[in-house]
Amino acid sequence: MSGCYYEKIARINLTTGQITVEKLDIDLAKKFIGGRGLGTKILYDEGVAAADPLSADNKLVYITGPMTGTLSPSSGRYMVCTKSPLTGMIACSNSGGIWGAKLKYAGWDALIVEGEAPNWCYLNIEDDKIELLDATPYTGMMSEKIDDTLKEKHGKEASVLNIGPAGEKKVLLAAIMNDKDRAAGRSGVGAVMGSKKLKAIVVTASRKKLDIIHDEEALKAANKRSLDILKANPVTGSGLKDLGTAVLVNIVNNIGCFPTNNWQGAYYPQGDDISGETLKDTYLVKNSACHRCPIACGRVVNVNGRITGGPEYEPLWAYGGNCGNNNLNAIDEANMWCNEYGLDAISTPCTIAAAMELYEKGYIKEEECGGIPLKWGSVEAIVEWTKRMGDPNTELEWLMSSGSARLCEHYGHPEISMTVKKQEMPAYDARGIQGIGITYATSNRGGCHVRGYMISPEVLGLPEQLDRTVTDDKAVWAKTFQDLTAVIDSMGNCLFTSFAMGAQEYADLLNAATGTNYTTEELLAVGDRIYNIERMFNKAAGMKPEDDRLPKRLQEDPIPDGPSKGMTSKIALTLPQYYEARGWVNAFPTDETLKKLGLDECVGK
Repeated sequence: MSGCYYEKIARINLTTGQITVEKLDIDLAKKFIGGRGLGTKILYDEGVAAADPLSADNKLVYITGPMTGTLSPSSGRYMVCTKSPLTGMIACSNSGGIWGAKLKYAGWDALIVEGEAPNWCYLNIEDDKIELLDATPYTGMMSEKIDDTLKEKHGKEASVLNIGPAGEKKVLLAAIMNDKDRAAGRSGVGAVMGSKKLKAIVVTASRKKLDIIHDEEALKAANKRSLDILKANPVTGSGLKDLGTAVLVNIVNNIGCFPTNNWQGAYYPQGDDISGETLKDTYLVKNSACHRCPIACGRVVNVNGRITGGPEYEPLWAYGGNCGNNNLNAIDEANMWCNEYGLDAISTPCTIAAAMELYEKGYIKEEECGGIPLKWGSVEAIVEWTKRMGDPNTELEWLMSSGSARLCEHYGHPEISMTVKKQEMPAYDARGIQGIGITYATSNRGGCHVRGYMISPEVLGLPEQLDRTVTDDKAVWAKTFQDLTAVIDSMGNCLFTSFAMGAQEYADLLNAATGTNYTTEELLAVGDRIYNIERMFNKAAGMKPEDDRLPKRLQEDPIPDGPSKGMTSKIALTLPQYYEARGWVNAFPTDETLKKLGLDECVGK
């Protein structure tokens, strides 16, 4: 065993029921760190890019990072890597809670799930023992119910990962849930799990901490420095703790970059009604934290007498301003149903918003709505259509559960879908924040903010304040943030730590834990390598240069009112600058770039 790697991967073939143990290639692991990087590399090497995402040929890689389960801050993260049925490209969804740490404590760096089971099944992992068990009694169960049921069977120390009804039905917006309200949410990873008839993965570990750290004293010292930095920072030390990610509602709305009514506007006059401040004063029960997290940004809320996981900033925006709704209780309830059915809490409400615009303009007819018209601000619509998307039956329900790109294409108005690579964009208007537009357009997994969170410098002023309205140097900044994010995701730490921590802190943690000796420059080069292997996966999957684009609305329709009135995205200017910074031509790496990054296996492809 090598520092913070158990060097064990379990390969589970659901078609045959065979479970084999493979030795982790430690040199390859360190070349891609782990987590997101190594997971993508495994998929690339095994030819998954050519697979039909919902076929037995696709694979699911559940993978930890070397820091997962350590004492380092916010080290509970794991990744689910697969080919996305929503985008047709790389899917790499990140989740917190305790499940990832438990998998590591059980002695596994990763699980590779392939094939398709003949009947519904689940995996039970108890340290070295892995078994496939019958899940037929649990099909149709909501996420919280199956979590409770499997803990009753396997013990309260077990951690449960599962899909709800949406995943069972292979809904393209289906998420994978763990620890009740944590989600690997984006890109339809739950649909892939459902296509394999895999209902859940239960993990029980006798270890309570890792026993494979390279230099425990050095890690303790690096951890202390990181914790001190996190505590001193106003975002990680108090803002996120006090208000959760919902702290952003008023911040983003007050600069006029809070998309409304499916991105037709960017300022919501009723924004305070759905803010973190209002949530705290009304429905908040307590904070919650993932494994070893000093930030504790999670919310627990009271939804009509039921105590459950509360909404992050994204669903507050998406069910709120983006649907023209200021009813906070309804947002809490709709978010709860996303968790219960196992739905992406960004794409689901964003698709409802697109449907509301289609309805407003007469493209969706009232008779198609099954008694619940898709009217702006309708409390009934956002709650009930979430349920319908989680368990679709009618044509419109199925269309909406497949995401706004397919929905809007069906009605002949693809321009109404606010997506990149068929995945819905999150809650920051790229017309008023130029750098985030670059990261949206070039994200390897489609519309996404957590693949290069340019909101940090452009809005929050971390690590320094950038003018959000200008394009100067934004391409280079975007690349740097993307590379650092790839490193953090691959380590198994939470991205939120990067509000305060920089590349040096991550290098110190990783070097102490694993025995590597990365400089900050070398660490960012690894992030660059990871971003490029993802891009090569996408190329092999059929991505075209024109997939790196933003919706026409952001480029052609100026923000109509509010503090950012009149602004449009300058992506046509910044995208060529970004490609130059990356060493790409027409959206893909040159052979020279691939060689420089040690990706010789990709040269000529």
